[in-house]
Amino acid sequence: MIDRLPRPDRLRLLAACERVPLRPSQILCRSGQVIRHAYFPIGGLISLLTRDDEQPSIEVGMVGREGMLGMSLVLGVGRAPLGAMVQGAGEAWRLAAPALKRELLLSAALRRCLNRYIAISMAGFATSVGCQHAHLLAPRLARWLLMSLDRASGRELLVTQSWIARMLGVRREGVTEIALKLQAAGLIRYARGHITVLDRGGLESRSCGCYAASRLEYERLLPGLAPASAPLPPAIPG
Repeated sequence: MIDRLPRPDRLRLLAACERVPLRPSQILCRSGQVIRHAYFPIGGLISLLTRDDEQPSIEVGMVGREGMLGMSLVLGVGRAPLGAMVQGAGEAWRLAAPALKRELLLSAALRRCLNRYIAISMAGFATSVGCQHAHLLAPRLARWLLMSLDRASGRELLVTQSWIARMLGVRREGVTEIALKLQAAGLIRYARGHITVLDRGGLESRSCGCYAASRLEYERLLPGLAPASAPLPPAIPG
């Protein structure tokens, strides 16, 4: 996202940022807390989580190198409506809330880009809720794997079935059953918290239409910024 800004705006923004690591399971903010920083991931993956005092948090969105964490700050709201936890390790540019406010005043390009990203994210939240209630677990799991893969580097995800079950709001046994079927079909390989995607096209054919709809929304509002992995190299049998 930062790379899309005009050079003067980009350099000024980066000068105000600090580069920080993103560690798996790291809490970047909690629902209802004051937002002190915005994050622009360089690599890695952040899960956006609901808060429910009676049920475990579930994932309603993801942030990777295509986006930013801290959308409420752009809208002038200082508290986080969702929690944010690192799902995949990486790094991010971290920007203090006052500095982001200043940059938004100085850069029309940044305002335009972030406003469109917010519109895409809002549509994604609605899609995620609808998907949870309307679609079976198998296509939902395929969609989740694709969304995670799009924001990761390469073809491998370091994630446990328990984590996936938590993010989808389902029982672990259900995820295990579907994962075994995907593995038997030659679409993925799973072992000890490592999921390797062997056949991306096959996985897309198993996903619900929500995945394609999300990508179309990116292309409509922010052409060329849709999170997508480069074409996967041939898988190594094993």
